[in-house]
Amino acid sequence: MEQKLIITPKTKIIDLITDYPELEEVLFEISPAFRKLKNPVLRRTIARVTTLQQAALVGGIKVEDLVNRLRQITGTQGRADNMVETHDYASLQPVPAWFAADKVKRHLDAREMLNRGEHPVGQVLADLHNMPINEIYELIAPFFPAPLIDKASGIGFSNYVVEVGPEEYRIYFVRT
Repeated sequence: MEQKLIITPKTKIIDLITDYPELEEVLFEISPAFRKLKNPVLRRTIARVTTLQQAALVGGIKVEDLVNRLRQITGTQGRADNMVETHDYASLQPVPAWFAADKVKRHLDAREMLNRGEHPVGQVLADLHNMPINEIYELIAPFFPAPLIDKASGIGFSNYVVEVGPEEYRIYFVRT
């Protein structure tokens, strides 16, 4: 008997829908934001690095609710409540004291790269590596890039996220 993937908040979307293809439609029903997975470029790029925890944040739902529902549908046991790490992102953030429009020195519109089938993480991380302290980097993305924000935070960058519209996010990074 084949061992199926154990669904946790750290499960990658691509692994989930590879092992449980029937869950793809369930994800679409849970949150309209997940419909972006139908885009082949986003599927090849974002689904490979995005965890259920990050997807729940993008979809505006609690990660434990998402994981528990997926586990219930697949007949697996357990609850995710004790495994959840929380992050404060997006519109929950007040404007930080370090943010000032005149400090924005570099920009990248990731939408163009994604449309070409490229993944912007490498470019953004390279750009951030070269940013002087207190200068701000602006990233424009068509979705909330939780994995990238986590990576940037891990190398010492603070962030501020503004949701301009349903398919435009502006993420500001600074090393203080």
